[in-house]
Amino acid sequence: MTFTYLDLSEVDLGKLSTAVSDWKDTVSGLKSLAENARKGMQAKSDQARWAGVNATVTRGFVTKTTKEIADLHTEASSIHQVLADAHTELISLQKQIRTAVETDAANLGISVQDIGEAKVRCFFRHIRGDSDERTQEQLDAKQELENRINRILAHAAEIDASVARALRKSHGGDKHNAGHSSYESLDDAQAQRAAELADLGPKMSDKQYMELNSIMRFNSKDADFSTDFYKSLGGPKEALEFYGRMSLDGTIGDDKGRLALARQLQRNMGVALASATDPDNKSHLPTNWATEFRKLGTQQLQLYPGGSSAPYGYQVLGGILRYGNYDARFINPIAEHVVQLHREDPYRFMSSKPDIPGSDLDWGYNPSGKNGAGYDPLTSVLEGLGHSPDAAKKFFTDTPTVYNEDGTVNKNASLDYDYFDELNKTDFEWAPDSLAHAGSDESKHAREMGPNALGHALEAAVTGDAWDADPPELHRDEDTAEIMRRVIERYNVASEEGPPPEVMKDSLAKMGASYIDDLNYSIMDFGGSGDALDRDALFKNSSDGSTRTSFDEQKARNFMMLVAGDEDGYKSLTSAQQLFMASGLAAFENDEDRGIAFAQNAAKVHGILDESRSHGIREEFKDPEEAQQMLQEQNGEWRKSLVSGGVTVAATAGAAILLGPAAGVVAATAVPLVMESAGSAISTAYGNHTMEYLKDNEYTNDPQALQAVQDVEKIGERAATQPVLNFAQTTGMSNKEATDLINEIEQSYLAGKTAISNNEKVSS
Repeated sequence: MTFTYLDLSEVDLGKLSTAVSDWKDTVSGLKSLAENARKGMQAKSDQARWAGVNATVTRGFVTKTTKEIADLHTEASSIHQVLADAHTELISLQKQIRTAVETDAANLGISVQDIGEAKVRCFFRHIRGDSDERTQEQLDAKQELENRINRILAHAAEIDASVARALRKSHGGDKHNAGHSSYESLDDAQAQRAAELADLGPKMSDKQYMELNSIMRFNSKDADFSTDFYKSLGGPKEALEFYGRMSLDGTIGDDKGRLALARQLQRNMGVALASATDPDNKSHLPTNWATEFRKLGTQQLQLYPGGSSAPYGYQVLGGILRYGNYDARFINPIAEHVVQLHREDPYRFMSSKPDIPGSDLDWGYNPSGKNGAGYDPLTSVLEGLGHSPDAAKKFFTDTPTVYNEDGTVNKNASLDYDYFDELNKTDFEWAPDSLAHAGSDESKHAREMGPNALGHALEAAVTGDAWDADPPELHRDEDTAEIMRRVIERYNVASEEGPPPEVMKDSLAKMGASYIDDLNYSIMDFGGSGDALDRDALFKNSSDGSTRTSFDEQKARNFMMLVAGDEDGYKSLTSAQQLFMASGLAAFENDEDRGIAFAQNAAKVHGILDESRSHGIREEFKDPEEAQQMLQEQNGEWRKSLVSGGVTVAATAGAAILLGPAAGVVAATAVPLVMESAGSAISTAYGNHTMEYLKDNEYTNDPQALQAVQDVEKIGERAATQPVLNFAQTTGMSNKEATDLINEIEQSYLAGKTAISNNEKVSS
């Protein structure tokens, strides 16, 4: 029978609760009966002096009966534990799905249709007179709801299948023989089944592979399950051998179905290893697993008898480490060891790459296909740090530990470099993590994998969340701010170390957007006229004073010039700045002087960003006419920041700051945002007039819209200036005072542009 949506949403779990209670009573009764049998007839039988037939038949019968009663108790206990755990999990899932359908779907005007196979379809109900046109935000919300419900159903279906399987094995199918498989929990039953499937290795059928992934998908974060699963593989070496064989099986050839299964396994094993190696979890692997992984890191593993190109342990482990939020005590010693090995010989692991004729370039230990084939463990471990923010922060700030070749600690040695400086050197030599032949088109990007992974690790260290978290959340402190300070010092237009690799620019932009408040705070010293006390008062709502950072003003400006010179970097920083400025105006509606000072400084930052992009365009486009056209498309972006009231963002790409009117300019959460070249697709509470303006002008992306964007500097012209007028009205300004305010902000904006223009002249 196929599990359906109605099975979960409408089933009476009270009956299951009653069954759990009944089995609990049965376990209690059988426990007493088993104890009585053992202490009573079994003890008397053991003490009796049997002779003749009684010595063989009667004594054997008593022993067998006592054992069967004990086996019945074991079986009943196993059934009770499995049912009790299933009841607890199903109650939670039923509550989640009812909330999703009865509350979330209802609020969105969405209906949920059961389509079988443990799946549903969500659709908007038609209302008479409705055009049935939906915004992208509404469509995204519908899809998110559908995905969420289907995940809940898939989880419930897995529990249902696991319980049925565990009950069958506990019973054994023999009514005359109690006591077969026994489980202490549902996790225990699922871990045992996962171990049975894993034991098949590449011989698993696709159906069995899907079952293994299904079990792991919903249990990999459970420390009891993940610890039991990894132990069932044997040890560190056996775990690497299993994953290595499954990776090669999934990445060879053109079987897309098998590749998809290998990708799921890679993610599941990574998340499970992170859970199983966290020493703070009640259940976790012994610490010697980490030591053994480091020892195996420089040893080659024979995945297949007589096979060639045997991989190093770190190459196989790296594929697993790419997923999961790892504890620093586990992953950082591995990361340090890998960096130190790489410094000694950047190509030491490349010797194991197979020489494969043809185009099978995906064969390796990173089935995901993201950032390399999995032969460079440095790329892999940096990706691991990119998903482990606390570990990444410690990696870039803690004093390094020296490791020997075998991964043991060299207590008598110290490093004369730190990992931030080492990895961010201009001449750092990255190994080509690809099977592409040198000189081929595919090999051109082979050395970009490492720098891209470094950007991800820095993102996690600076923002306090995984680089690809959706949505991300900022967790900043003194250490993250210190790393950001070093990023700004290393990557700016005046850096002696040179520009960043192209693939790192998106990470730098997201880091800058996450620190947009502190970049504004730093620019407040522009021209040496900033007052520290006034500056702190202006930014009191944007971040805790203990974590607020003043970067060197010139370096902060040079960093923005570097990042915003690139189109995508410009969009990310400008998006964040728009929201920061808008919410700041709302926060100071009752404090005219500070509101004006805040707006002036924010406009100055916008000037810096706009002129930085203009400079970037001049560098990108040599044809004067083409450059002018592009410049017009970008000009005036800052003015659209003057949106109304407090802003709450929920969109789909990039990075910005979640701000709200109640909390003022609160840099609390990094959230995604979309920017188009000539306008902005921002999902926010703009106000009807502004939304109409966006709809009529910006979304059309035509020359008339571009001209309208430039014309908004005129007082009363369209909606972009409305919030400034709102601010003036709230604070009781006269028309002349409001006009002067617009002019002052314009001058601040021009001052920011001039600063970058001067930079450009000096650099040229």
